[in-house]
Amino acid sequence: MTLTRRAAILGGLALTLAACDDTYRGPDRKITIASGEPGGFYLAFAEVLAAELSRAEPRLHCSALPTEASVENVQRVQDGTADFGLALADVAQSAITGGTPFGKPVPLQALGRVYENYLQLVVRAEDQLTDLRSLAGRPISVGASRSGAAQLGERVFAASSIPVQAQHLPLNDAVAALHDRRIDAFLWSGGIPTPALADLNRTTPLSLVPLASVLPQLRKAYGPLYEQVQVPAGAYRGVGALGTIGVANLLVCSPKLPFDVAAAVVRVLAERAAELVPAQAVGTQFLDVRTLIGTQPVPLHRGAADTYRALHG
Repeated sequence: MTLTRRAAILGGLALTLAACDDTYRGPDRKITIASGEPGGFYLAFAEVLAAELSRAEPRLHCSALPTEASVENVQRVQDGTADFGLALADVAQSAITGGTPFGKPVPLQALGRVYENYLQLVVRAEDQLTDLRSLAGRPISVGASRSGAAQLGERVFAASSIPVQAQHLPLNDAVAALHDRRIDAFLWSGGIPTPALADLNRTTPLSLVPLASVLPQLRKAYGPLYEQVQVPAGAYRGVGALGTIGVANLLVCSPKLPFDVAAAVVRVLAERAAELVPAQAVGTQFLDVRTLIGTQPVPLHRGAADTYRALHG
């Protein structure tokens, strides 16, 4: 199904939402969203989604669980310590195919495609590191060990044949290490702007290294999961527009997630899209109801698929 066809199918969604007034009628239930690191977009979005879901469905008591992000989130959905979670599409693909770091296929399904993640290679502005080659041999954090940034970061440096001294630091540790000059760069995969980066930029002026040049190698090796996206000028103070690598964020779950819970989540995604934008991202990111069903390569949960059909008639 192409994006154009998806847009046509869901283009009339706003006109038909009023016809779908179903609510969750099951027992009171605690719901956990595996999210991301403090200071990052995943956790901020999950907190907003949890609040909106709890407000819309008083019998569902939803909370966001801080994690190292995509890989850990998939693992938590698999072992039942989270009901659903956020994962980058490339991590989700690795999970359903049994690729690294999962080792065997994970029975994973999706509730919707939410935001686009931007891969951000952060350096100190004063160091004037302007491309990937200038980072050769330098100490760099490629992301927390169970994050999507770590998987993509390793792919980026492998595809570009640039050796670096790779470390795996959580976001806040990487921010402190860059500030203290213990590393020269760090990779972060998240929304624009990411609060922790905006905060760091106030005391340590930052630059972002363009990454679009490695996109052809990544697409050749891993398919169309990756696309070029533009970091808008001024998203971070003093940082101009530049091209980088974008990956879709999926809200994933186990096939065992109850039908009515999946349906309730989808109704909130579709009906409250305007409210599901963390305050720091207003004006730069938004939830597009027309692309919610575009969860490839992960199949939609049946409760999600049926609810999308009900919503658009």
